[in-house]
Amino acid sequence: MFSYRHAFHAGNHADVLKHFIQIQLLNYLNQKDVAYSYIDTHAGAGVYALDSVQATKTAEFETGIAPLWDRTDLPAPLAEYVNLVKGMNPSGKMRYYPGSPYVAEQVAREMDRIRLFELHPADSRLLAENFAKLEAHQAAQGKRSTVRGKRIIVNKADGFLGVKALLPPPSRRALVLCDPPYEDKQDYRKVIDMLGDALRRFPTGMYAIWYPVLQRIEARNFAEKMKHLPAQSWLNVTLTISSPTPDGIALHTSGMFILNPPYTLAPTLKTVMPYLVQVLGRDKGATFTLDSGEMTTAQPRKTRQDARNT
Repeated sequence: MFSYRHAFHAGNHADVLKHFIQIQLLNYLNQKDVAYSYIDTHAGAGVYALDSVQATKTAEFETGIAPLWDRTDLPAPLAEYVNLVKGMNPSGKMRYYPGSPYVAEQVAREMDRIRLFELHPADSRLLAENFAKLEAHQAAQGKRSTVRGKRIIVNKADGFLGVKALLPPPSRRALVLCDPPYEDKQDYRKVIDMLGDALRRFPTGMYAIWYPVLQRIEARNFAEKMKHLPAQSWLNVTLTISSPTPDGIALHTSGMFILNPPYTLAPTLKTVMPYLVQVLGRDKGATFTLDSGEMTTAQPRKTRQDARNT
């Protein structure tokens, strides 16, 4: 049950897609001078060392953040993401990579509330320790800590269940990020069930779901099932960096499915996704897909592009 550790995958191409989009969603919420809640159902450890035994064993960051590190032609939205990562590496050396909780802490405002769930006993402990270190760092700089107290709460609990008690939030504004490991095929069903319940409790909330694109049947049908949830609108984007490997094991494609996305997201993705394919792509199989739909739309709008053939 607790075999998955994100430290082995930190900073890979899937993280680039997930965290770049997470920043865009938080930025959109920041535009309105009303507090919101950020809820992370599977928060992980919060921060990852790219020179750790786990990270260097797989070196998956070489498929994601590494090729972007020294680029000088980054599109502005992608540059914001890379600069956030560089901000936690003041020496200039790519050593630390942020998980989604740290990204949220950096982008959300002091008045916003961050609720983090992590059930893995080791990662839950590391998550609490990493935010304690952040609090100490803020104190050393003479800043008033924004970590302790009501702003950020870490829960050693099942996020699939914990999110129920937080919806709807008092301000009626929230982003829920859900990215379970999917090692257990039941995770696919749990995500759909969680979203169905969440939309009944809080139909206008924003929900961002990361998912792997794999050969198993649960993964192949997953995005299609989310399209039929009773959200006002949805957006689905996938990034493929290479053709499938012969053994079918390595992750070459992942997606982000957003329910009730901001209107600004699709135009941003149309600009950034071709760039990611060009820079992160490893062979002619590299591509991206982008499609969206609304409850009142009979047929979803679709955009598909292979940046290597343009």
